[in-house]
Amino acid sequence: MRRAAGTASLVLLLLAGPVLAADRGPPIRAVAGVFPPFVMEERGQLTGFSIDLWNAVAAKLDVPTTYQVAADTPSVFEALRAGNADVVVTGHFYTPERDREFDFSYSILNAGQQVMVRSGAHGGGMDTPLRTYLKLLFSRTMFLWLATAVLLLVIPAHVVWLLDRRSGDVVGRGARYGPGIYQAMVWSAEALLNQASVMPKRRFARIVAILWLFAGVVFVALFVAQLTASMTIEQFRGVINGPDDLAGKVVATQAGSTSVDHLRRIGARVEVFASPDDAVAALLEEKVDALVLAAPALQYYETHRGTGKVRVVGPEFRKRDLGFMVRLGSPLNRRIGSALVALHDDGTYERLREKWFGKE
Repeated sequence: MRRAAGTASLVLLLLAGPVLAADRGPPIRAVAGVFPPFVMEERGQLTGFSIDLWNAVAAKLDVPTTYQVAADTPSVFEALRAGNADVVVTGHFYTPERDREFDFSYSILNAGQQVMVRSGAHGGGMDTPLRTYLKLLFSRTMFLWLATAVLLLVIPAHVVWLLDRRSGDVVGRGARYGPGIYQAMVWSAEALLNQASVMPKRRFARIVAILWLFAGVVFVALFVAQLTASMTIEQFRGVINGPDDLAGKVVATQAGSTSVDHLRRIGARVEVFASPDDAVAALLEEKVDALVLAAPALQYYETHRGTGKVRVVGPEFRKRDLGFMVRLGSPLNRRIGSALVALHDDGTYERLREKWFGKE
């Protein structure tokens, strides 16, 4: 009897096995974009805070997960929108626009945006006078001023040459065009700087000379004022100590980031990049003045790969919750929410948060 009962129990277990496996359901298709420390690829495997947390959620749901990695944030959203994925696990900020198209899970983290600059004087401090001078010397502004000066020299030089070549006061009497225009150009340059040693005696030529001397005073005054302003602006151009200093600066961020519209509203010149790595590269190559992204991502880069190269400045701003995302009305969202609550209750969430972001 005992042997028969044992055999019957074994048969029941064997029959129950497929039923239990079937109850687990098909794998959940997760999509993510690489965004340290939320999602990273190491030795062909995905890791990071969001991956660890989602694996814990999937374990609570007792459902396997298949992962796909998208090239950028728009591609992540498109995969979910097209039905090629069931959940976005990177962790994205809640926004009204996204909430109208997708459903968000319970918050997986509360964080804000932050500013990162290059380390040293050229990233967040005052520029050196020599560097400022060289920038201005080879700048487009200096080229325009020099072009204007040359034009202002050429025109009065020809007028003086035509009017004075017979009297010989400024230009040698009867001088041909080449030598004569050279002498007139020298006089015109001296007059521009109010250093002219002689004046034409012919009435009309003298009137032109007086007007030119007055124009030279105005031109030099404007040039000095412009040069002083440009040097001051250029020298302080690198001073970025937080979000309040971004107006007028060239600021990098990631395509699809919630930072884009905010930066444009405050007057920053926004450069959008497909990935965080591309944005960081632009910052290090001095193509942009600063980088704005989620604070945890910048802080992680600063303490790991960016030591001595970059620094995060200023407080976090526009703090809000991040969450997993599913299609609008997906029944999966309620199950994810229940799993997240359970992970908070049993301490798993706090252990994962401390693992990746340290203790608060």
